[in-house]
Amino acid sequence: MQHRKELQARTRDQLQTLELSTSLYDTAWVAMVPLRGSRQHPCFPQCVEWILQNQQDDGSWGTRGFGVAVTRDVLSSTLACVLALKRWNVGQEHIRRGLDFIGRNFSIAMDEQIAAPVGFNITFPGMLSLAMGMDLEFPVRQTDVDRLLHLREIELEREAGDHSYGRKAYMAYVTEGLGTRLEWDEIMMFQRKNGSFFNCPSTTAATLVNHYNDKALQYLNCLVSKFGSAVPTVYPLNIYCQLSWVDALEKMGISQYFVSEIKSILDTTYVSWLERDEEIMLDITTCAMAFRLLRMNGYHVSSVELSPVAEASSFRESLQGYLNDKKSLIELYKASKVSKSENESILDSIGSWSGSLLKESVCSNGVKKAPIFEEMKYALKFPFYTTLDRLDHKRNIERFDAKDSQMLKTEYLLPHANQDILALAGEDFSSSQSIYQDELNYLEWWVKDEKLDQLPFARQKLTYCYLSAAATIFPRELSEARIAWAKNGVLTTVVDDFFDLGGSKEELENLLALVEKGDGHPEEFYSEPRRKVFSAIYTTGTQLGAKASALQGRDVTKRLTEIWLCLMRSMMTEAEWQRTKYVPTMEEYMANAVVSFALGPIVLPTLYFVGPKLQEDVVRDHEYNELFRLMSTCGRLLNDSQGFERESLEGKLNSVSLLVHHSGGSISIDEAKMKAQKSIDTSRRNLLRLVLGEQGAVPRPCKQLFWKMCKIVHMFYSRTDGFSSPKEMVSAVNAVVKEPLKLKVSDPYGSILSGN
Repeated sequence: MQHRKELQARTRDQLQTLELSTSLYDTAWVAMVPLRGSRQHPCFPQCVEWILQNQQDDGSWGTRGFGVAVTRDVLSSTLACVLALKRWNVGQEHIRRGLDFIGRNFSIAMDEQIAAPVGFNITFPGMLSLAMGMDLEFPVRQTDVDRLLHLREIELEREAGDHSYGRKAYMAYVTEGLGTRLEWDEIMMFQRKNGSFFNCPSTTAATLVNHYNDKALQYLNCLVSKFGSAVPTVYPLNIYCQLSWVDALEKMGISQYFVSEIKSILDTTYVSWLERDEEIMLDITTCAMAFRLLRMNGYHVSSVELSPVAEASSFRESLQGYLNDKKSLIELYKASKVSKSENESILDSIGSWSGSLLKESVCSNGVKKAPIFEEMKYALKFPFYTTLDRLDHKRNIERFDAKDSQMLKTEYLLPHANQDILALAGEDFSSSQSIYQDELNYLEWWVKDEKLDQLPFARQKLTYCYLSAAATIFPRELSEARIAWAKNGVLTTVVDDFFDLGGSKEELENLLALVEKGDGHPEEFYSEPRRKVFSAIYTTGTQLGAKASALQGRDVTKRLTEIWLCLMRSMMTEAEWQRTKYVPTMEEYMANAVVSFALGPIVLPTLYFVGPKLQEDVVRDHEYNELFRLMSTCGRLLNDSQGFERESLEGKLNSVSLLVHHSGGSISIDEAKMKAQKSIDTSRRNLLRLVLGEQGAVPRPCKQLFWKMCKIVHMFYSRTDGFSSPKEMVSAVNAVVKEPLKLKVSDPYGSILSGN
């Protein structure tokens, strides 16, 4: 416990004091800016001095913490530092050692298989050309130098006919590799309100070397004043870094420990969103991430702000689109999925084209296992509304890279990528898993104690029911909620099977009458199975009712009984339809089906166990009923689509067969399924709008339960009838409840958290 508190405290400090990693490349270019009115002196001598003080023993300048091998990034940074020193005729020995390092590793610059900074094929040869103009001599063959210079010319000529905005932005971004080739107005169109070009110190500095500009100089002065003698590769980057923190905390399952910090970050981001801050609006990745996180945390943000990239052509016109930036594509695709209305055509369009581009990238990538491609595949296969929280948490913890970096003109470490967040998430998951195991053991005892395992007609689905509880209502302190959810999940399965397979018409009517009477000791039963079913419902309902009443401060037992009666009456209606061969209209079927799908006794009683007090007027409110209707509509239609063939063989009607029947044969089964899917999508979006909307009668923690169940039914039924399958969800159960974390070997906390 003490260790966990220490990790939380350190993470809290890091959230409040973001630190950006130093860029030697950008610092070198800032060091090259001349003093206004005296071009023989540096404007930022402290940056020159920093370069002199930070050469590596091997003669290089560059952060080697990301890996041991020499990279093209290190070569680029080293050459930039050499140029900066030569520009002011200082550090002759440093220059010699830097040139020797470049000479020894020059082959790396020509190796296209090695990852390169953005624009390397233009900036590195451009710096070589600049170096030769300064009479610097490289200990390499002239033919190798000429080859790199030639490759730059080929690239520039190949794209010469491309007059797109994206191409122009790229040329301006890599201006340090072009010297005086760009006209001033071609660069100026990309200057931002803060005076920078692309929030990039090296681009801004390179522009100032050739063209003086007051606003650009003010930006660099501000930068050096803030960071001292060494600058980052992007600034400002606060919003992106803070949102990345929030995203990481949510993805790792530990956001509940930082509620106030996250709210502060999102409040600040929301103000910036409303002000249309360039830090958000001019960066596609940040804009998409801000939209998704703000919307999913209940802030009112319009998808209209994403209209500049509503079409694929618009994305390609941007710098990130021109660079085929995968991170921005993923963020746009994720953002497109948080649609709350059929009318958000911008999100639909973004989802369509970004999904297509992601699929193309995945297919062309082949068998590569790079993390970015794994993330792309996962995003495509599992939209956020089909995933269970704890499964996602475990996956993200096991794949977490504590040295996560991104490559722009140089590689930089993301602030949230550190061992503390990994250790905290791992410890939290492992301790929660121990609780889950104890709860499942108790539930297995309960099933046997109620003799539910002795009912021959009943599917044994305890582990699936508990999975749906533990994987969504995951905080350790919500044990009573998980137990209530799982018990009622088991009981609804038993009752469903009893109505389908286990009882005659008289037995069903008798069971319903017993529940209506509410007597725990009836004088007689028609059959032993019915006695066991009724006993389990009565005993469990009484126990849960007493606990819920104590938490709520009022008696809610009658309400819990009403929920069960509604379910059983709807099941009686379906049984009567089947017995009499009655074919209901779609309206009749759906009005009954949203209740008979049996989510009521699972979700509604659990609302009393998650914290807020629910008065009687709340559970009678329209919002409460609409949340239930939309959630159950999704579940019923998903189940009908996946179970159509099986139920047709059993002689049962469902929404798919009814759509075909009432069309008079004018629509096919596939068309009926497509129509059902459209209704599912509409209901899911409307449900999300209610869950995330302004505070209504139902408290947000309670509204979230309806959304959690919606995600569960999507996971169970999106691709197959996962609930009916005896094996489909076994691996998910094991991952959440039984199997310990398997962290990367390189992580020092791995052996501790894995229990080895």
